[in-house]
Amino acid sequence: MSELKIAIVPVTAFQQNCALMWDEATMNGVVVDPGGEVEKIQSAIQQVGMTVKAIWLTHGHIDHAAGAMDLKDALAVEIIGPHKDDTPLLEGLEKQAQMFGLEGEVKNCSPDRWLEEGEILSIEGHEFEVFHCPGHAPGHVVFYNALMGFAHVGDVLFAGSIGRTDLPGGNHDTLISSIKDKLMKWPDTVEFLCGHGPASSIGNERANNPFLK
Repeated sequence: MSELKIAIVPVTAFQQNCALMWDEATMNGVVVDPGGEVEKIQSAIQQVGMTVKAIWLTHGHIDHAAGAMDLKDALAVEIIGPHKDDTPLLEGLEKQAQMFGLEGEVKNCSPDRWLEEGEILSIEGHEFEVFHCPGHAPGHVVFYNALMGFAHVGDVLFAGSIGRTDLPGGNHDTLISSIKDKLMKWPDTVEFLCGHGPASSIGNERANNPFLK
């Protein structure tokens, strides 16, 4: 099987890691969490030469989903995910935008398909299992490719930290359970991308993350 390539496009003042993931042979791929600055994302897509087949969302916060509808319209592709429990967040993106002085720049988001725990998404044969990991957001999902030993975990887990739980729908105990019951079952060698900041590995966080002690 050909290699899965990944590029990070940091967007907006939130410095959110929008991810491009594509198959090297076919150049077909997906955009994960287009949080804004859609023109910048489109420029990065053109730069790597990929063809976008879908938009995947980990959760419904403004810094991850604000550009989803505009990118969908520009590329004529489906928005897949997150879990339906994030419906209120995605239906309230315009309201979230008012809080940050971004009126008129953000559209509420209606995914074409919700995701459930255990579903499999594929990028040209590169298969990702969907894990529903609430706590940071009620409908948060993560994408895990066991064969590659790679995951995209959104804002569930960070290098040395965890997702915020002080936002609407957040719950600290629920988030810790999601991490320990799901992500920490993966091998130490699994490397992951997160929604902000540098990548890390499960082993590194198991050993060093102060929130998981």
